[in-house]
Amino acid sequence: MRVAALITGGKDSTLALHRALRQKHEVKYLVTMIPQRKDSWMFHSVNIHLADLVAEAVGIPLVKNETSGVKEVEVEDLKDLLATLDIDGVVSGAILSAYQKTRIDTICRELNLKSIAPLWCEDPIALLKEMISLHFETIFVGVYAYGFDESWLGRRIDSAAIQDLVRLNRRYQVSAVGEGGEYETLVLNTSFFEKRIKLLQTEKVWENQAGHLLVKRAELVDKD
Repeated sequence: MRVAALITGGKDSTLALHRALRQKHEVKYLVTMIPQRKDSWMFHSVNIHLADLVAEAVGIPLVKNETSGVKEVEVEDLKDLLATLDIDGVVSGAILSAYQKTRIDTICRELNLKSIAPLWCEDPIALLKEMISLHFETIFVGVYAYGFDESWLGRRIDSAAIQDLVRLNRRYQVSAVGEGGEYETLVLNTSFFEKRIKLLQTEKVWENQAGHLLVKRAELVDKD
């Protein structure tokens, strides 16, 4: 099936893309929406400027467009973009967010496309462990929930981080996969990347109880 995969550069969309490729879908395009406001309900904004680099690392053409980021209006912006593509389906990284999935499902139904959500309703901890087993090199680039602190920014997702996420879930009900917007991630490398992303210059931006790791400069380098 010819599909477009929605990507942000984060772990969920990257794992969904990995599964789509493994299932032998023909991924013709990667699709990124760039919200013009930080409180978008549908789309990530942290380091979304790296989408071109991510697409180049994967080796699949990127289609992107700006969106107002206004609730529901941004959904129509995505629909308008998808309507221009010669595809049969759309791949998304939704795991537990009914808000996200139902809107993508609606777009696909209206455009006569198949909505493919390879991660839907799977166990969060199992997904994180799968990412480690697949050699995802993933770092936290945004933390927005009680229990996180500045030390999480730039931290890699590994077994120790998963254990800490489980503790935060038990104590503060933080989603282990950040599905409620508790945190955001960036995948620097994985098995199907043709090159890896190397961060050259970053800045931690912290205010009150939340913050993000701003990537100011990055480049693609050959994999070891």
